[in-house]
Amino acid sequence: EVYFKNLSKQKQKEVMEKNGNNHKLRVCVATCNRADYSKLAPIMFGIKAEPQFFELDVVVLGSHLIDDYGNTYRMIEQDDFDIHTRLHTIVRGEDEAAMVESVGLALVKLPDVLNRLKPDIMIVHGDRFDALALATSAALMNIRILHIEGGEVSGTIDDSIRHAITKLAHYHVCCTRSAEQHLIAMCEDHDRILLAGCPSYDKLLSAKNKDYMSIISMWLGEDVKTRDYIVALQHPVTTDIKHSIKMFELTLDALISFNKRTLVLFPNVDAGDKEMVRVMRKKGIEHHPNFRAVKHVPFDQFIQLVAHAGCMIGNSSCGVREVGAFGTPVINLGTRQTGRETGENVLHVRDADTQDKILHALQLQFGKQYPCSKIYGDGNAVPRILKFLKSIDLKEPLQKKFCFPPVKDNISQDIDHILETQSALAVDLGGTNLRVAIVSMKGEIVKKYTQLNPKTYEDRLALILKMCVEAASEAVNVNCRILGVGISTGGRVNPREGIVLHSTKLIQEWSSVDLRTPISDALHLPVWVDNDGNCAALAERKFGHGKGVENFVTLITGTGIGGGIVHQHELIHGSSFCAAELGHIVVSLDGPECLCGSQGCIEAYASGIALQREAKKLHDDDLLLVEGMSMKEEEIVSAAHLIQAAKLGNTKAESILRTAGTALGLGVVNILHTVNPSLVILSGVLANHYVNAVKDVINRQALSSVKTVDVVVSNLADPALLGAASLVLDYTTRRIY
Repeated sequence: EVYFKNLSKQKQKEVMEKNGNNHKLRVCVATCNRADYSKLAPIMFGIKAEPQFFELDVVVLGSHLIDDYGNTYRMIEQDDFDIHTRLHTIVRGEDEAAMVESVGLALVKLPDVLNRLKPDIMIVHGDRFDALALATSAALMNIRILHIEGGEVSGTIDDSIRHAITKLAHYHVCCTRSAEQHLIAMCEDHDRILLAGCPSYDKLLSAKNKDYMSIISMWLGEDVKTRDYIVALQHPVTTDIKHSIKMFELTLDALISFNKRTLVLFPNVDAGDKEMVRVMRKKGIEHHPNFRAVKHVPFDQFIQLVAHAGCMIGNSSCGVREVGAFGTPVINLGTRQTGRETGENVLHVRDADTQDKILHALQLQFGKQYPCSKIYGDGNAVPRILKFLKSIDLKEPLQKKFCFPPVKDNISQDIDHILETQSALAVDLGGTNLRVAIVSMKGEIVKKYTQLNPKTYEDRLALILKMCVEAASEAVNVNCRILGVGISTGGRVNPREGIVLHSTKLIQEWSSVDLRTPISDALHLPVWVDNDGNCAALAERKFGHGKGVENFVTLITGTGIGGGIVHQHELIHGSSFCAAELGHIVVSLDGPECLCGSQGCIEAYASGIALQREAKKLHDDDLLLVEGMSMKEEEIVSAAHLIQAAKLGNTKAESILRTAGTALGLGVVNILHTVNPSLVILSGVLANHYVNAVKDVINRQALSSVKTVDVVVSNLADPALLGAASLVLDYTTRRIY
């Protein structure tokens, strides 16, 4: 680390020597509106804090200087930046021609400003028409351009403008790995691209813990609670103004019907913005008791408002980018942000053509809390950007190099697909039965098929394929669209490759088995495979007690003992895919022999097989049956008989169950001391018999710091199938894998 730091300092020193020892980099930051200032301000503060390296000139133009949009240049002054030049560049109008005239007016005025400032580099942000004028002027005047947020993909004319600025810019700061790949695919020189993250995230990720109730009260009223209001921000789509106005009307109608306090921000300066404002006034939004309509909210306060909202709705890039940092639910309307990377908090309503569809989206999203997303940044963008600026050699030629790498496509969820009953094929490979089910997004088992699990590999794989093909055909008849196949199986599984590495003794001929390839080839669907214990944990995370819980453990108490560990919302697999083999935690050095070959495992005490073994011993000694019990001669002794005997007062059966419960409880205590979850979920047919014993052992044996852990019994009827379905549903509806 010291070596690389010294190397970096040496490189910066060499650059300073090339540029002239006393030469500071003169940086011109041009800001056009409230949105781009929120991204540029952190960089401006960073530049201002290092006067030994930089000179900062600030140019303000565009909607910053218009009263109808809040005269937002004042917030730049409040941040104690000296504004070198104010340029009035917006031509008032309500059509596309006004935007073109505004670009032309900026092109007329900017050359004089740039001639006076003579900056070494100009920083331009984003994809607005004002920014295109800035980039065009600087490029034609041989001024180096650093473009922020290039390479991203969205809808409308913004895409074309953003990519045009990319071709004019000499250096690029992008926010995501995909954006970096897009820039490379657009022939930009990789050495002049910095993957830094979004500068606004430097502020966002430290903002949520600040005082927010006073801000909510100021903008929405003192009676409003957190997670019980909506923030709406919608802009006209310049490539289809008429449709975007209609969509805005439908949005307002849906919000009125939804009947929640809503903060509505005025739209950007774009063709169609005045018509949107007229729609607001026509519907009485400014005077409606449930609405607060404002031209501008300072960014620091806006952060707090969206961080604690029940939902954000509209088509602003802020919704799909910044709001993900807080896990706030977002409804993205229309095509304006099509193609942008999003977290799982974003629900797209691309064809927002009815009020009911938007209302349904509000009902789906409002009040939820999603995991925080860091797709667009980790909070360290500004230091990277400043280091990048210092490395620029002003004596280098500006000519670009070219290369042509591939670009990966993105996948996102869409409300139309959800309304079409997105579903998964779930396969559960048990020791006795082979089950296949069609499972909907809500966890409903639409149809289930059950067959005895064949004893040989060939017969088993053939039956899986046959049942999956039948289920996929039936899915069409029950109006389900199959997204993929999820398989839950016993044994150790490599989920990355879809291979069963080796199985338990309950499933024969089931080692080094590639399940993904033959099933995917036969059905032409993606296939996911995981251990049954991990699948049970995934089922709880998506449908059960684990929903929204950051750290929890699931224990399956059935024929064997298994489980899964979820840490920071993610499933733990381990370095050799052997994590969460909870049944093989040793609780006694001289305990009974386990099927794994060891002694004293939890499974050797508390599994269904272990209880059956003890029941048989009692039965052989004529100590099992008590008054009220009877067995037929051909009936096989099982764990159920032991439990029944204990309930009827058989003291030996009670002692066996007590020992089993204690063993399981000691295993749970070891888990608590190792991974410290906030929740333990007991699943399987024996869970109800063990839950009180486990709690008692925790109270007696656990450290005081973990005694408060919640121990609950799963309320899921079929965690194996639901977990297999979760493998599919969790991944196919996320944009990033």
